[in-house]
Amino acid sequence: MDAEADGSAFDVAVISSQTDAVLGLRMGTTTRATMDRHLPKMAGELNRLLGEDLGAEDDSEVRELIREGISLIDLTNRPTVETPTFGTFMYLRDVALLTRRLLWIYSQRNGLDAP
Repeated sequence: MDAEADGSAFDVAVISSQTDAVLGLRMGTTTRATMDRHLPKMAGELNRLLGEDLGAEDDSEVRELIREGISLIDLTNRPTVETPTFGTFMYLRDVALLTRRLLWIYSQRNGLDAP
């Protein structure tokens, strides 16, 4: 899916700010409720990026990142209410880090300012 074609072009600065916010969370001072509020938005942004042309056909590293992203957003791998807080914290960081990496790739491929 092409974000520009469907009128929902990525706002690189906003997504970058969201990843910064998530990566700024600290385990000892962040509540589970705060993590749970960030999780759907970050997973959604990662999902959107996975639908873009990131050059996977030409780059095995990008293919691996996409495989990792698909695995992360799979509902069976997402934290549930039974997931310990630390597990949710690590999952959220993993999603934010991968989103940031794919956003950089997306930006480079589309001639946008890097996040």
